[in-house]
Amino acid sequence: MAISNKNKFQFPYIILTSPDWREYELVDSGNGWKMERFGQHLLIRPEAEAVWSPALPESKWAAAHARFVPTPEENGGHWQQYKSLPERWTMRYKNLSFSVQMTASRHVGVFPEQACQWDWIAEQISAAGRPVRVLNLFGYTGLASLAAAQSGARVTHVDASRKVLTWARENQTLSGLEQAPIRWILDDAVKFVQRESRRGVKYDGLILDPPKFGRGPKGEVWEFFRLLPILLEACKKVLAPEPLFVVLTAYAVKASALTLQYALQEIIQSSQGEWSCGEVTLKEKSAGRLLSMAIFARWSRFKPAEFRT
Repeated sequence: MAISNKNKFQFPYIILTSPDWREYELVDSGNGWKMERFGQHLLIRPEAEAVWSPALPESKWAAAHARFVPTPEENGGHWQQYKSLPERWTMRYKNLSFSVQMTASRHVGVFPEQACQWDWIAEQISAAGRPVRVLNLFGYTGLASLAAAQSGARVTHVDASRKVLTWARENQTLSGLEQAPIRWILDDAVKFVQRESRRGVKYDGLILDPPKFGRGPKGEVWEFFRLLPILLEACKKVLAPEPLFVVLTAYAVKASALTLQYALQEIIQSSQGEWSCGEVTLKEKSAGRLLSMAIFARWSRFKPAEFRT
């Protein structure tokens, strides 16, 4: 669902939420923390954006199963577990199934706020009415790739972590998509796209979800502001002559959605289609506040459903 706020720019700035979750909730947030329900389990994680006070009393937060405690000396942190938890458990979003577990990086294998983007990607592919090839860079545990494949696309999924790729393939099995045409590629995103360009490979849709900082499988360093222009220039060369969609999301960077919007405009040559940019958020169950999780920009050949009349 998107809450539109038309402004003086030629494209809408929108706030995205993901209201269709059944097995996830942002229960409450505040004082630099957020409490979330993943299936039947309540987890507390740090959240810098939550500068307000929690809406729920401390007694409600005390019901959590575990809390992630950041510790710089551990180069990440650790989980304090208060109640018994399985090492892994399975969750569902619509027709997708995937596993969740607590990791040393505080992440659990799913970014729930991205569900709205999975739905949007699926809509673009379904509306195409033709074979679609999608490239998903920095694909993590594969949920965007699985949503695209479930809608009929042939997907190339690229990530620099072998462990995460294994996790993504397990999610493919959990979702019953073992026969779906997905290529799982362990590689540095920039190098892979540059090679695809030299091979003349073209994609109808691009999903870009780069981190602020990361490393490739051979130690390649990814820095968002230094390498994003290089990546986008390479992506421009692998876009099909009549592309279907491009979506770019950024987390924890000192940039605005407008920055991403103008960056994407460098690679989209088509005068047709719809542009939008804005924030990806989670809506609290407790007080209904929108917790901003990321910024995004996207273009599609077809008008998004939330703006159709």
